[in-house]
Amino acid sequence: MSSEATEVVVVGAGQAGVAMSEHLGAHGIPHLVLERDRIAERWRTGRWDSLVANGPAWHDRFPGMEFADVEPGAFAGKDQVAEYFAAYAEKIGAPVRCGVEVTSVRQHAGRPGFRVETSAGSIDARYVVAATGPFQRPVFPPIVPDDAVPVQIHSNAYRNPGQLPEGAVLVVGAGSSGVQIADELRRSGRRVFLSVGPHDRPPRSYRGRDFCWWLGVLGLWDAETPPQGAEHVTIAVSGARGGHTVDFRTLAADGIELLGMTQAYEDGVLSIAPDLAGNIAAGDEKYLALLRAADAYVERNGLDLPEEPGAHVLGPEPACVTEPRDRLDLAEAGVTSIVWATGYTADYGWLQVDAFDEKGRPAQRRGVSAEPGVYFLGLPWLSRRGSSFIWGVWHDARHVADHIAIQRGYLAHDATASVTHQD
Repeated sequence: MSSEATEVVVVGAGQAGVAMSEHLGAHGIPHLVLERDRIAERWRTGRWDSLVANGPAWHDRFPGMEFADVEPGAFAGKDQVAEYFAAYAEKIGAPVRCGVEVTSVRQHAGRPGFRVETSAGSIDARYVVAATGPFQRPVFPPIVPDDAVPVQIHSNAYRNPGQLPEGAVLVVGAGSSGVQIADELRRSGRRVFLSVGPHDRPPRSYRGRDFCWWLGVLGLWDAETPPQGAEHVTIAVSGARGGHTVDFRTLAADGIELLGMTQAYEDGVLSIAPDLAGNIAAGDEKYLALLRAADAYVERNGLDLPEEPGAHVLGPEPACVTEPRDRLDLAEAGVTSIVWATGYTADYGWLQVDAFDEKGRPAQRRGVSAEPGVYFLGLPWLSRRGSSFIWGVWHDARHVADHIAIQRGYLAHDATASVTHQD
């Protein structure tokens, strides 16, 4: 196999890798972007058929290019998002190599830089950027035995209702993915159970502005750390069907039975935690808190935005919340499928360097790792709340590229000083 050298190797050509390439290119830094599949492959084949972006097109994009085929206030479909990144990579001339899998990265012995082993040969690089993002390995809780129901899949393998056998479906997890999948299944005529954990449910829009706008003007996208105890709380928001606020009362009224968190399984029966009402109430309070903050902002700044008092009114709690199940007999309920919308974990088995803490998490600050020359990009809360979103990763990539440029400057100074000293 071939061997070559470059200044920076960027691993992954999703939104993080493409953003990284733009900023490295602006600095004139030689680099390669390696992608084992196609550009933005996760958007193409790692999502269900009807998925759309959860933010409007005016917001969920890079600064340098608008969506060509999506109205600013609309929500791009998954294939449109993938094509957007492919077009963006072409626009900036990103040196992307598709079909090249990185198998290992190791530090050179006795000299700076790293040996990057790939399916197409080895590459020597002074710097390595891990831009593979957080959605690497599906989290599949080992609660229900494989033979308990005919089908158990993670949300990353769900495509549409037609792929599941006839019968009821249990969806575990009530973030954006779980809620949208449960809603789609119910609209297809299925009986659906939705297991609801702690969540944040912002309004899709309020007083004529999308919640993305509100989080921006209120400074919430720039929060550097999550609230205490909310490090892993999911966000329930939807761009489906033109975008709407996720309201669990509405889901229940539409026929979805809400459950507390799924705890354990024994002899065909799931035990359900008694936390449903508390989870719903906590989500409601976060929703109402954002409305109050928005109202205060409008008043403080004298904005002419229409009042929306009805948004503050919450309907009565459905029976499944006031009289929740504590158990679910799968056979009795006719459940033939379980969709686990339980998130992902990162997989850095290929990155064999000292850049992780004792729990295996990237040891980094704003993407700059504890291992000199290694960087991370695309992770939640990398620098702020918006870090894992399309626009947020672009700004994080600029910081990482700036850091690399500064380090290159020091190295260039050392080389100049060495030559001068020898003279």
